[in-house]
Amino acid sequence: MAGSNTSGGYGYGNAAEGMWQAMEQMRSSFEKRTGSRMGRGDVRAAVLALLAEQSMHGYQIIHEIEERSGGNWKPSAGSVYPTLQLLADEGLITAEESNGRKTYTLTDTGREAAADAVASAPWETTGSSDNSKRYTALPKAGVDLAQAAAQVGRSGSPEQVKEAVTVLEEARRRLYSILAQD
Repeated sequence: MAGSNTSGGYGYGNAAEGMWQAMEQMRSSFEKRTGSRMGRGDVRAAVLALLAEQSMHGYQIIHEIEERSGGNWKPSAGSVYPTLQLLADEGLITAEESNGRKTYTLTDTGREAAADAVASAPWETTGSSDNSKRYTALPKAGVDLAQAAAQVGRSGSPEQVKEAVTVLEEARRRLYSILAQD
């Protein structure tokens, strides 16, 4: 194919790959800035809050926090399971193994601790404010757009790349016009 690069598609080869890597770095920096990571106390409070509602296994806890935070916070297994072990060591929860899974339940002491520790659900603080949404929705949309542009750059024909550049230039102009409005 005339005009194709060594990666088998049209576009800009190494330049597109460099753009893709830059977008991954940008996505990573936005995730760090927007607070997708929470502190140990937040994980502890979230676990206590969920177990106050019902017994759960570790994966359920991770999934529930992610779902209740609207996807803004997904604690890692590396933060949830040590927290569960610590709570068990403190006598606040018990673990019962069934079918290869441990299901965790609050003890009476754990119920008291959960009532004292959980004033509001910790996952609500990750994305409930307008300010938080402002700093997560726009960067995510920008990263998504850049990923689409990188894909066109990697696999699009020269005509498609040219059309994508026109679309991006128009989007840039329109974004600046938003700031120019009263």
